[in-house]
Amino acid sequence: MGRLTLVLAALSALGAWLATAPAAAARTAETVPPLSYVGSEVCASCHASDAKLWAGSHHKAAMDHATDASVLGDFGNATFEHFDVTSRFYRRDGKFFVETDGPDGKLAEFQIQYTFGVYPLQQYLIAFPDGRIQALGIAWDSRPKDKGGQRWFHLYPNEAIPHDDVLHWTKLNQNWNFICAECHSTGVRKNYAAKADTFATSWAEISVGCETCHGQGSAHVAWAKAHTGWRAPAGDGDQGLVVRFDERANRTWTINPSTGNAAPSAEPPDLRKEVETCGLCHARRGQIAEDWVPGRSLSETHVVSPLTRGLYFADGQMEDEVYNYGSFKESKMFSKGVTCSDCHDPHSSQLRLPGDGVCLQCHAPDPYAVAAHSHHEGVDPPVGCPDCHMPRRTYMVVHDRHDHGFRIPRPDLTATLGTPNACNACHAEKSAEWAADAIQSWRGPGRKGFQNYAAAFHDAWSDAADAEALLTQVAASRGAPGFARAGALSELQQFLSPRTLDLARAGLSDPDPMVRIGALDMLERAPSADLWPIVAPLLSDPIRGVRIRAVDVIAAMPAANRPEADRAAFDRAAAEFVAAQEFNADRPEARLTLGGFYAREGRSAEAEAEYQAALKLAPQFAPAAINLADLYRQTGRDANGEAALRAAIAVSPRDGGLHYALGLALVRMKRNADALGELQQAAALAPDNPQNAYVYAVALNSAGRAGDALKTLAEALLRHPDNRQILTLMVEIEQQEGDLAAALAYAERLAKLTPDDADLARFIAMLRAQTRSK
Repeated sequence: MGRLTLVLAALSALGAWLATAPAAAARTAETVPPLSYVGSEVCASCHASDAKLWAGSHHKAAMDHATDASVLGDFGNATFEHFDVTSRFYRRDGKFFVETDGPDGKLAEFQIQYTFGVYPLQQYLIAFPDGRIQALGIAWDSRPKDKGGQRWFHLYPNEAIPHDDVLHWTKLNQNWNFICAECHSTGVRKNYAAKADTFATSWAEISVGCETCHGQGSAHVAWAKAHTGWRAPAGDGDQGLVVRFDERANRTWTINPSTGNAAPSAEPPDLRKEVETCGLCHARRGQIAEDWVPGRSLSETHVVSPLTRGLYFADGQMEDEVYNYGSFKESKMFSKGVTCSDCHDPHSSQLRLPGDGVCLQCHAPDPYAVAAHSHHEGVDPPVGCPDCHMPRRTYMVVHDRHDHGFRIPRPDLTATLGTPNACNACHAEKSAEWAADAIQSWRGPGRKGFQNYAAAFHDAWSDAADAEALLTQVAASRGAPGFARAGALSELQQFLSPRTLDLARAGLSDPDPMVRIGALDMLERAPSADLWPIVAPLLSDPIRGVRIRAVDVIAAMPAANRPEADRAAFDRAAAEFVAAQEFNADRPEARLTLGGFYAREGRSAEAEAEYQAALKLAPQFAPAAINLADLYRQTGRDANGEAALRAAIAVSPRDGGLHYALGLALVRMKRNADALGELQQAAALAPDNPQNAYVYAVALNSAGRAGDALKTLAEALLRHPDNRQILTLMVEIEQQEGDLAAALAYAERLAKLTPDDADLARFIAMLRAQTRSK
């Protein structure tokens, strides 16, 4: 048979298949039912041993109805006082109640309907008629009495939380429907009605059940019923499972006798299914959709917080409540392919082996489980691996949590950068220098470690001169964790230039979606027309979180100017972006984000509505008032902007950002005397923001008060010694006032920060010549 005959035959077969495929697909769609939840009890009928482990786990007790069996706290008419509010816990007719301050600040009775968690604390949930479920600010310490437990305590023990505070238990930031529900129950649907501002939140199972991690089980149950035994016949596909956690299968670890460390038999997969699944609840993240599927990238349905100021220390250790996902993705363990279930039993959530045994699976007892390694021989209680390599921080007053970065102790960084270290966590009476000297005497002067980016983030967060160079090294290093590279790219936003643009381009094509998102963060402030050619391809990225970040970055491009070839992809990504914000319409942050998107697209009326909705949800939410005022500025309504800002200041009088925005609005309205007062308050209320001091000094100088301007700048310079904007203004004012020597001194300081600035070098030469001529 000739080649042409073969081609024709193939085409004929293809045509026949195409003709029948739609009908076959239709039949398949009709016969395969959609996935649904079946409940953990159904799973237990076949997986009894796993179910038994799960039944005793914290996952099983993540949330429950308030019953005699589930409630741990003392409801025997117990009282608890916190800043002049005396709360009483009692029972009546088999139900549990608390009398405490309600949404109006007055004492009232509330029924406890759900328990939340079990150890080391248990919280209690109260339902309201509008569907809101709120977490009480007073919790039960369930630790033994000799450990300080068996008592009521407040989650904010050192501050009064009045009824009008956003942290009050009845307010926005203690709302279970948004903050807590997804991670404490299975199959949660928030069901928020934005127009009515009500919830009808539902769940498939009240606690964290089997299908939270394994996905909806109906197809697997159907498969099991179709077989005589639950063991799969050879080649029987996926058995109806949503995900197979097979990363540990056929992958072994062999300890190298010369190092005492284990090496894997194969490289880890690009998609770490277990880590991404556990990350659903063990990551600091925000939800953007409810169609999460276990085993897929968390960035598909959630926005994960990167290594950023306030959440992490500069070396990557957890500072705020960030859980374990980010820290673990920074670790050498993660880079080599260690996964959650290597250390933890996934059903009981307990360590697979007691004590250091779980570490000794991969690290030989000799050289690691000996005094020569720890240098803590004879210490009581004994020092274990986690004490030095997984330092603890306490959250929610009583909950100690280990950092999962698995780092070496670095007291030398404490001495130079202020990051915490494991040594001084125990030896608090000693200095960091003492601890650093001890480690150097044991290990020598070199500190190798895996996480080597503390200086970069520290300098970025303190406006140091070499921040750009150090961040660039981290972002460009293929050896650095993707989590850290993503954070470095985000921080480089302030240094975007033709010199760093190639770094952003590389980040946009990185296999890690968090790195791609970090590169988009870096590009956020660049003109959208310049960005379009490099960002537009990400409108069709396989990960939704990347797509919606991309569309947000280039939304300011006028619709008429968008290339025809990209418009469909833009519209699809824009629809996903809007849907993500509308899903979170119960939060002022989402309303603000959607308003900003509409504003960049030129849809002013819709932007205004979103900003106003944000303020209705949270009148103290300053960013919405600031953006609303800026929108009014853009549309020539400065008087409306002033009114919006003054209304927000009445609610939040100590918010420096509001006073700053009002000061600028008053300047535009040529009410300079009033503006000076607002800008002064902004600088005083937010001294850590150098922009406030800079603008206040500009205003002072414009008002003929150069001396006051220089005094303001000098004070700001003490806090921000490498701030180029402040130094530049000081040079200008000193030159203006005729103090050339002072101008020269500041200019020379500026030159140390920008050694390649030829214009500045010429200016300094001119100043030197002028000072000599005097």
